[in-house]
Amino acid sequence: MPREGLLAQAFVELADSLVDNFDVVDLLTRLADRCVDIMDVAAAGLMLASAGGELRVIASSSEAMRVLELFESQADEGPCVDCYRTGQPIVNLRLDEVDSRWPLFAPKAVEAGFRSAHALPMRLRGQTIGALNMLRVDEGPMLETDVVAAQALADVATIAILQHRAVSDAQDLNEQLTQALNTRIVIEQAKGVVAERAEVDMEQAFARLRRHARNHNLRLADVANAVSTKVLAVTALDA
Repeated sequence: MPREGLLAQAFVELADSLVDNFDVVDLLTRLADRCVDIMDVAAAGLMLASAGGELRVIASSSEAMRVLELFESQADEGPCVDCYRTGQPIVNLRLDEVDSRWPLFAPKAVEAGFRSAHALPMRLRGQTIGALNMLRVDEGPMLETDVVAAQALADVATIAILQHRAVSDAQDLNEQLTQALNTRIVIEQAKGVVAERAEVDMEQAFARLRRHARNHNLRLADVANAVSTKVLAVTALDA
């Protein structure tokens, strides 16, 4: 399918997920996956800010990206961190040239096989709630059309999160983001259960959880919780 078709499909997919009580983690995971499918990037991930303003990993296109983003959050430096704090895009930064800017993150990212970093703010009307992180395995610049498209996808997700259930004040938003962070913890626990019992890696475990949720029209968080509490057996998940 042409790139334009994939992009249109991505917007439809995101819009289709905006049902009552939608799953923020699943929405942002789809966004990360679509960025990899459509943009010239090897991995993508999203972080949202907690009530205290600390960035937390919510969605990643791969297990390797999730681990790197966790390191970025813990080190408190990197493209997502800077993008969130400034509310401005960060594009086309060569990781081998930013050792002084990100002395902990840059070497770790290069070690993981990445060469350039890009981050776009999840921002609406001056309020920044997180950032979209994209990494490439080459040093070439990211096309401006890709940056614009990725920002548009991030904007859709931002609007959805901010407007869901007519969220109008910071307290409601913080409660929603806290719930998303808690959901992420439950999903990680469920991934570990599936990985151990099905003898698969964490990425395959996550894929099975998502597949089962979509096939049965269930929220990813509910499936993860059912697996973690042993209400749903790992063997009952769609393969």
